[in-house]
Amino acid sequence: MANESRPCPCDIGDRFDYGGRGQEVQIEHIKAYICKPPVSTDKAVIVIHDIFGWQLPNTRYVADMLTTNGYVAICPDFFVGQEAWKPSNDWASFDEWRKTRDASKIDKEVDVVLKYLREQCGAEKIGVIGFCWGGAAVQHLMLKNPQLKTGVSLYGVIRFFEDRSSLLHPTFFIFAEKDEVIPLEEVTRLEQKLKENCKVEYKVKIYPGQTHGFVHRKREDINPQDKPYIEEGRKDMINWLNKYL
Repeated sequence: MANESRPCPCDIGDRFDYGGRGQEVQIEHIKAYICKPPVSTDKAVIVIHDIFGWQLPNTRYVADMLTTNGYVAICPDFFVGQEAWKPSNDWASFDEWRKTRDASKIDKEVDVVLKYLREQCGAEKIGVIGFCWGGAAVQHLMLKNPQLKTGVSLYGVIRFFEDRSSLLHPTFFIFAEKDEVIPLEEVTRLEQKLKENCKVEYKVKIYPGQTHGFVHRKREDINPQDKPYIEEGRKDMINWLNKYL
């Protein structure tokens, strides 16, 4: 189970020294980071950040990676101006902090972003990916939003929506074998419920030896033994999006 003194290990590993290739825009009541490929496309991916918010360099790095693979990528501020979690914050206050940032209360913002992607970016096929808190938000959207085509949940917190598994769209769940916040028994229960209730294609994959946040958190040059799994996770994510978008 998760360490009670640090209930979410999202800050494991280094933050990238990365500035991003896109730009920040204002979309109605929310801000967002957006990056577009050089060639026009009708495919877009909404990137849902983790507890460290929409300005985290690691998350923008992944958004830009999506762009190099031909997608418009947009990472909105789903905390809508509320402060993101900081590694220096007192973890004892984390639960209270999270109560004001509900991963199931993002529908209004998603609708605003979908409208923007269609009207301003020419997007017709739109998917979503998310990390940790954002991964749980992906599961929420895959359960209820008919406008999205597919989703990738990267170490999404299962307990937020563990009683709901009737997905509307193909969904890929990425987990780490040694994740302190998502025990493997929770992953097993999720798989069983998906097997019983899900009518669309899904995939659950556990990456050996990895910890929470490995796809967008760790630096490959600091943990060389993890590099193949980091690259595999990123490639698997892109391949899933390519298949359904």
